[in-house]
Amino acid sequence: MFCFGYFKAIFSPDRELYLKLKNIFGFYPNNISIYQLAFRHKSRALRHFNGTRISNERLEFLGDAVLDAIIADHLFKLFPYKDEGFLTQMKSKIVRRNNLNKLSSKLGIDMLIQCSQETIPHHKSMKGDAFEAFIGALYLDKGYRITRRIIIDRIIRLHVDMDEMVTMDTNFKSRLLEWTQREKKTLEFKVIDEVGSGYHKQYIVELLIDQVIFGRGQDYSIKAAEQQAAEKALEKISV
Repeated sequence: MFCFGYFKAIFSPDRELYLKLKNIFGFYPNNISIYQLAFRHKSRALRHFNGTRISNERLEFLGDAVLDAIIADHLFKLFPYKDEGFLTQMKSKIVRRNNLNKLSSKLGIDMLIQCSQETIPHHKSMKGDAFEAFIGALYLDKGYRITRRIIIDRIIRLHVDMDEMVTMDTNFKSRLLEWTQREKKTLEFKVIDEVGSGYHKQYIVELLIDQVIFGRGQDYSIKAAEQQAAEKALEKISV
């Protein structure tokens, strides 16, 4: 059977990336350039003719939103009798940066990232960022339906243990408090801003350890924003 994608890949100068995406996710890209951009870290950004530096950051923004929507829809159907609090916690566990970093490594996305060697030790979220950028590229290239199928069938069902997610401890604030007490460090949360109003109001919280900012969170409740900030701080200190 004739496969246009196969012949396009074989005779393309980007043959290696075509075949890697086919092997990992089961599809040939329509627009290979958008995936190349998805794996381009800001440390290797291209300079546009108007001076703008182009990297995967815009695709990361898009992929974050698409991933959130698909995971929320999947969980809603998977757990029909669970309340919104449970569903929110489960989604947070799946899309948390540390988990996306792990998924990136499992899938081999981390091996496709283009970055300067000097940035690797300083960008612990780089793998997860590239994962989200890939989702953004996939959405633009293939549309929502195929993106959802690949995320659920090729990623979630094969690489995410839902039973483990249900029992996972995500009280990041408590874990961080234990660490700071053990290390004799000061821990402080500050509400630095509020955005929106009424039901749409969100709080922005900064977390400081020994007066140094280690994380920032934003959510509809101060407690949830503090948990986000604590999670980011734990990733930085590798606890």
